[in-house]
Amino acid sequence: MQNIEELYQQYFQTVYKYVMCLSNGNIQTSEDITSETFMIATEKISGFKGNCKISVWLCQIAKFLFYKEVKKNKRLKFSDIDELPDMQNIEENLIEKEDRLKILKDMQKLDEATRSVMYLRIMGDLSFDEISEIIGKSPNWARVTYFRGKEKLKEVNDNG
Repeated sequence: MQNIEELYQQYFQTVYKYVMCLSNGNIQTSEDITSETFMIATEKISGFKGNCKISVWLCQIAKFLFYKEVKKNKRLKFSDIDELPDMQNIEENLIEKEDRLKILKDMQKLDEATRSVMYLRIMGDLSFDEISEIIGKSPNWARVTYFRGKEKLKEVNDNG
């Protein structure tokens, strides 16, 4: 098992980007929750059973903390959506066609669930299985949501 400092160095960006997605780009909330995630991970690392990747475990902690913060702080926005089939070439075209900042701004126009999947896939470089573990939906749901998100981004870029 890695020590907590190595975990922090290796997974900070993944957790931070995930929380940025959940918080609709709220930097202060993302920084606070990411820091708190690693504080809790430090306390609970001995209880980590290895049933999932450590990045998934850390993101689950962050997700729990975010939901707790949403309940406590009504001004944070959170919405849930259910959707459901395939992907790949559009992601490469989007990244080549637009710079990352433009894509990130456009992603803010997506619903929270789609935005989460897009951030985790593009920025976190996570597999659909890992995304499904973090979000608590099936890998197929993650694939479909990602595909639909790419289609929505393509529409935004074609219309804008």
